[in-house]
Amino acid sequence: MSEITAIITTFNEEEHISEALRSVAWCDEVIVVDSFSSDKTVELAKAEGAQVLRHEYESPAKQKNWIIPQAKHERIVLLDADERCTPELQNEIQGLLKSDQLLDAYWIKRKNHFLGQEVKYSGWQDDKVIRFFHRDRCRYTETLVHEEIACDGKIGLLKNKLTHFTYSSMGQYMKKFDRYTSNSAKDRAPNTGRVTLYHLWIKPAFRFFRHYILKLGILDGKVGWTIATLSAKSVADRYKKIALIKSGETI
Repeated sequence: MSEITAIITTFNEEEHISEALRSVAWCDEVIVVDSFSSDKTVELAKAEGAQVLRHEYESPAKQKNWIIPQAKHERIVLLDADERCTPELQNEIQGLLKSDQLLDAYWIKRKNHFLGQEVKYSGWQDDKVIRFFHRDRCRYTETLVHEEIACDGKIGLLKNKLTHFTYSSMGQYMKKFDRYTSNSAKDRAPNTGRVTLYHLWIKPAFRFFRHYILKLGILDGKVGWTIATLSAKSVADRYKKIALIKSGETI
């Protein structure tokens, strides 16, 4: 069976890091790459037996691309600290490691939780990420948000899901909201023309409609409404910030 390295990226993740590490304790090498946390993240990671490397944070993609080549083994499973590898997913990955049908990378669907509730609809039912891949054939695209792996090879889809615990409170979410919309604006500004009422009103309204109606967010109850509202606000705020960038202001 091929050996495998687990990588987890962290910054002030004392709430999540222990459980995340326990979910990949079956891997042959476990590395935490930490962006100089000020809480107990590093202490807790070392207590779980993980190798901890610290690296100055620039963006999610750059952080992951820095650590990937340092993995000892060719096969990597990579998690954010708020994700968990379930026993079923573990068994599926280990089965592939024993087979001669192993592809270069695999999409993994996620079972997402928001504000303490599992989100079954709201557009999140389609959520998937590449988290199991070959060290030397995959790298993250250099974007500030929604970074994803580019792979020089064949990509498959696993049957089992990661468990993903997003934000447990609105306060926690809003702390990251401003940074997220700023980074999204910086990514999109070069390819966006003049910002108009279409961007500031129609696109946000359609985003709400898409998540709440087309993607059945209404079936997620209050959380579905919250997701649709926040998604619409993120679109509006992004284009407000793009307008500021184009006017020469710093965001």
